[in-house]
Amino acid sequence: MPAELIDGRAIARKIRADVAERVKKLAARGIKPGLAVVLVGDDPASEVYVNAKGKATEEAGMYSLTIRLEADTSQSELLAGVEALNDDPRIHGILVQMPLPKQIDPDFIIRSVDPRKDVDGFHPMNVGKMLVGERDGFIPCTPAGIQVLLKESGVQTSGKNCVIIGRSNIVGKPMAALLMQNNPDANCTVTVCHSHTKDLADHTRSADILIVAAGRAGMVNGDMVKKGAVVIDVGTNRVEDKKAKSGFRLQGDVDFESVRKVASRMTPVPGGVGPMTIAMLMANTVRAAEMTPE
Repeated sequence: MPAELIDGRAIARKIRADVAERVKKLAARGIKPGLAVVLVGDDPASEVYVNAKGKATEEAGMYSLTIRLEADTSQSELLAGVEALNDDPRIHGILVQMPLPKQIDPDFIIRSVDPRKDVDGFHPMNVGKMLVGERDGFIPCTPAGIQVLLKESGVQTSGKNCVIIGRSNIVGKPMAALLMQNNPDANCTVTVCHSHTKDLADHTRSADILIVAAGRAGMVNGDMVKKGAVVIDVGTNRVEDKKAKSGFRLQGDVDFESVRKVASRMTPVPGGVGPMTIAMLMANTVRAAEMTPE
């Protein structure tokens, strides 16, 4: 039988419904959660993400602020804007959309965000808390969303071999840190593969849970997947498609048709991990507001 598809949209709706209820409770305290998204330049993909985040914020009943800056904005100008948001009591979450123009050091900007408002979970303080298993910081949205997808889909992780392709600070590294933690939703034996990994297929075929976040369209095919494995496809690659009105379509890092014949469960692209990333951003933002002192 073909793999059962994990419906990220449906699970994300549950998360966002819970967020909306929590927003109502905060209103009784006179608090309206606020999310500020900063976009520097005019990258088309970033523009799509920023618009989606703004829409989701407003739908949840939160305050949404989008700041658009020119591509030639200097690092000092961006820093001044971030510092102003750090001091703004209306704002509980700050997200600086990546990538940034070449004249700006992204690590410097990430470190300039108040860790208490770092709803992306990229500040070193939050990364450190995640690594040691403390839960009072913020976890990066995509890995957090994947962990919720696995749990909500009834995937048992304890004792399973998990292989992650990709070692980015956004997905691969935090995903590995989360799934090796000593808790019921983790307890995996984790292998992280990357561009220097030899015999990649030997590793992927050992995976009970395979998470692919390499940024290469269709790089994992059915021959690389263990029978009955759970496959999470994080990739969102634009590939040319003359049949599509836009001239392109979205394709994951997994070759969907061949992998579906082998896996037991898998996420589609679109409709899998993507909706969860935004839902977890909303959840992080409302939690930041809940932590506001009385």
